[in-house]
Amino acid sequence: MTGTIPALLLAAGLAMVQPTPLRILFVGNSLTYINDVPALVVAIGRANQRILRCEQVTAPDLSLEDHWRLGDARRAIARGGWDIVVLQQGPSALPESRALLVDYTRRFDREIKQAGAATALYMVWPSQARRGDFPDVSRSYAAATRAVNGLLLPAGDAWREAWQLDSRLALYGPDGFHASPLGSELAAITIFQAVTGRPPAILPFENLTPAQAAAFRQAATNALVKRP
Repeated sequence: MTGTIPALLLAAGLAMVQPTPLRILFVGNSLTYINDVPALVVAIGRANQRILRCEQVTAPDLSLEDHWRLGDARRAIARGGWDIVVLQQGPSALPESRALLVDYTRRFDREIKQAGAATALYMVWPSQARRGDFPDVSRSYAAATRAVNGLLLPAGDAWREAWQLDSRLALYGPDGFHASPLGSELAAITIFQAVTGRPPAILPFENLTPAQAAAFRQAATNALVKRP
């Protein structure tokens, strides 16, 4: 009997030091589910002893307006239990798409706050053919974030920072719009650092070279430091 007491005390001590899981809901489209960005965020957390529970409501080509109308995302938010709800739509570089992004971010934010969670914006990127739109994409997502006093997850800005460090990085996939595995991994690193407040010491991605891993950590940090 006495032999079980140290084990019980040890188990209780471990339970006390384990961080509370961070529950995140992603609402978006293929820019979220291609390469399963939420699962990549979870994997980074696991490698760094940080428990994250991520779910997603995603489908091809959906804007936040589409998600609002369909209702699945709103029902998922209303279930509660979330710490953060991440909103993502397309690049939204044009003035009219920026206005819709801000409008529907505000609508979702009211329901997110009612459910006891915080709102975050997953800033994406333009197509490869429209790389000149990067600044407008950044401005659109920054505007939506400011409108709700939310948390900006500047993955698109991290891509630009990464290219400043190594212009050869293949962050676009074959279609010139969706991310390659490298591009999604950089997005996930940026998201992880933004929601936890610390850069990942360990990256669980075997395809990354040491130089790429160092560049990605630096790019994410640079993007977050420069966050509006």
